[in-house]
Amino acid sequence: MIPTLFSVSYAGFWGQCRLDLNAFLAKAGALGYPAVELMGKRPHLSVIDADDRTIAETREAAAAAGVEIATIAAYTNFTLARDTEIPGVEMQVAYVRQLAELAQRLDAKIVRIFTGYLVDQHGFQRDWEICVRAVRECAAIAADCGIILGLQNHHDVGVGVESYVEFLDEVDHPNCRAMFDPWAPALHGEDLRTCAIRLAPRMVQTTLADYVRLPRYQYQPGLVNYERLTDAVRAVPLGEGFQDLGGFFAGLAAGGFKGYVAYEMCSPVRGGGGEENLDRVARSSLEAIRRWTAAPAAPTPASRKTVIV
Repeated sequence: MIPTLFSVSYAGFWGQCRLDLNAFLAKAGALGYPAVELMGKRPHLSVIDADDRTIAETREAAAAAGVEIATIAAYTNFTLARDTEIPGVEMQVAYVRQLAELAQRLDAKIVRIFTGYLVDQHGFQRDWEICVRAVRECAAIAADCGIILGLQNHHDVGVGVESYVEFLDEVDHPNCRAMFDPWAPALHGEDLRTCAIRLAPRMVQTTLADYVRLPRYQYQPGLVNYERLTDAVRAVPLGEGFQDLGGFFAGLAAGGFKGYVAYEMCSPVRGGGGEENLDRVARSSLEAIRRWTAAPAAPTPASRKTVIV
């Protein structure tokens, strides 16, 4: 299993420190991550901005940092296609094609996609069918570029474990691989070790973040009491939250998974969004991944030496 840092962690969202793409690559190498996942939108790898010069600079920056570019992350929501006037699926499939072509030029192996968000609680089948057709088409297009298509269980369609497996089965394309993320199943109360064993043979990558639950209540004056609301969550370093990630990794190993383990800070982080705190959390999370995977420590750029024989 290969520890991987996702560039969204330093993209400036959720009040966090913003680094440009080359600065992020240098950061990932300095922190000791051997591989990276690049966000396929601004301020990082945008299909609008990625010209020949940008691609060359990105390749050089990754080589200088000693990191592999493993994955390009697409941001798709195929249920936008419910608006029949706008060719929502066509535009997003074209976007995925462009990212697959960028991945090919950057020697990346994977393009990550999502399904779609819920549009109408009673429109399950329509949303499902739109997403199945779109993902199947993206898988074929990525295959033409020699790139693996990875589907992450993030959006509403197929987010539950049973639905996710059913969705992958229905797409039924050899180039569509699982990028099983334990966060949503943990919130749903699933046993992560069992889930990991089940999905490991189909997986090319997993994406991790950990959280503590923050219970919420709303005061009801007429009852002189509080109504329990849905919990909020706050990101913390891997291993410090409520998810059984030790069990998850045990399940991955038992299922024979060998692939990328991406860490992301994709929400407000305990301690704030300053660069020093993000670095601390990223280092701590890398140490946790190494404990769970028994992966050898990667040398930092300062310790890398070229030996001439």
